[in-house]
Amino acid sequence: MAKTLIVDDEVSIRQTLRDILEFEKYDVEEAQDGLECLVKLKKDSYDVIIMDIKMPKMDGNEALERIQMLVPETPVVM
Repeated sequence: MAKTLIVDDEVSIRQTLRDILEFEKYDVEEAQDGLECLVKLKKDSYDVIIMDIKMPKMDGNEALERIQMLVPETPVVM
C-alpha cells in the first residue's frame, strides 16, 4: 500500500483526493501548507506527495525545493 501525502490549503480538495486514494487502498495523510508538509517529512516517509502550488505560509515551489533536499527520491506531483 503506497503511503501518500496530500498538501493543499483547500479542505475540499484534500478530502476529495483522500476519498479517491483511500478507495484505491492508498494510505493517505494530509498537510494544509508547505510548512506542515516539511514537518511531516521530518517525522515520516511517503511514497508520493501530491501538492498544490499556491498555498499560504510556504507555496508549493518553495516546499518542492526543500523536499528535494530532504528526500530527493520521493516523487512530487504538482
